[in-house]
Amino acid sequence: MAEIPDQVRSANWRDLGIRTLSSAILIPAVLLDVWLGDTWFHLLVALLAVMMAHEWTNIVHDRSSSQFALHAAAGLCGAFLPLSLDWPAGLLVIAVIAAVSAALAAAQKRKLRLWVLAGVPYVGLPAMAFVILRGESHAGMLTIMWLFAVVWAADICAYFAGRLIGGPKLAPLISPKKTWAGLWGAVAGGVAAGIGVGYAAGSANIVILAVLGGVLAVVEQMGDLFESALKRHYGIKDSGRLIPGHGGVLDRVDGLVAAALFLAVIVVAARLFGNGNELFVQ
Repeated sequence: MAEIPDQVRSANWRDLGIRTLSSAILIPAVLLDVWLGDTWFHLLVALLAVMMAHEWTNIVHDRSSSQFALHAAAGLCGAFLPLSLDWPAGLLVIAVIAAVSAALAAAQKRKLRLWVLAGVPYVGLPAMAFVILRGESHAGMLTIMWLFAVVWAADICAYFAGRLIGGPKLAPLISPKKTWAGLWGAVAGGVAAGIGVGYAAGSANIVILAVLGGVLAVVEQMGDLFESALKRHYGIKDSGRLIPGHGGVLDRVDGLVAAALFLAVIVVAARLFGNGNELFVQ
């Protein structure tokens, strides 16, 4: 087996320190906001959605102020409309905003391809998903905490497995650094976090949480690849420079928003077609 050159090994870990420091500052603040809930959580979701809208429109729409306004409006609708309207009404409003954004893009002589059309739902729907999952109950708070733990554990384990084990690439044309070892590390981390947090919270659905943790880890990695495909298409390395070691907001929440949307669909489906049980009960 060929020995890994020292300079390559050093490059693999170059960003670990700054990533760790950034996470140590941001994670407690986010968890406090989730615990507080109510208006504080809605404001956090709205802030993240507006920052996502800013970065997306900078990349895809050449910094168009009108497109930013529409994308930000979708994020704000996702964050605040569930306070007064049911989620179907929120979906309708976001769909209307998406149609207006597409019409504006066409008027601006832009080809209506995936990235041009995907921005409004990519910003608005995850914002609504977070609000649906959090709700106003203690069970909702536990659900969001569990989701964050699963995604963060999957991300961390994928990072270390990918760099320590390496091996075949997962999607070399999209993200040259991602490996199959990293994906399986993410699944292991998601399952472990799903079980650990579920047990600590006293959930009776440990097996379900373990399976769901593994599935969400895969969804999280696919969300990461989606954003990597966006950056590769537009020839950029990071979506922004807001978070040291992590790039922009899109770089940091790409997997989280995918997992939140997937989990929200499951929770809403369970409420509509199942027995109404939540992952965590009061």
